[in-house]
Amino acid sequence: MSTTDHPTRSAFKWFIDLQSRWEDNDAYGHINNVVYYSWFDTAVNRFLVDNGLLDYKNDDSYGIIIESKCTFLKEFTYPDVAQAGLKLQRLGNSSVTYDIGLFHVGDETPAAIGYLVHVYVGATDRKPCPVPDRVRQGVERLQ
Repeated sequence: MSTTDHPTRSAFKWFIDLQSRWEDNDAYGHINNVVYYSWFDTAVNRFLVDNGLLDYKNDDSYGIIIESKCTFLKEFTYPDVAQAGLKLQRLGNSSVTYDIGLFHVGDETPAAIGYLVHVYVGATDRKPCPVPDRVRQGVERLQ
């Protein structure tokens, strides 16, 4: 699949390095697709935690994944490092949609692109609620 129609590294606003593990390789000799989804989840939650936007033990609400998608463009294999980039796609009343790009170190074109949708729910009742103001302000930096 061509990577020419996909955003380049410069389109993403925040990055984290994610180290592959020996066990991530599958029988075909590349990182298994389920790991990419784990990297998406890890990148978004590290952004939230690292920026003081998520305290999962004490917050009154938090985002749960209701939808995600990944388009695979190039392989990763152990011991590759995936550089995950985030940008804000959409900020709704109770949801946040993150665009995510996975890049090989030094590569401007993505190895995978996708998105993840968080819907905020109350910590006790698990019902949808507005995105907290501090989260809203924090994720706006990804625009």
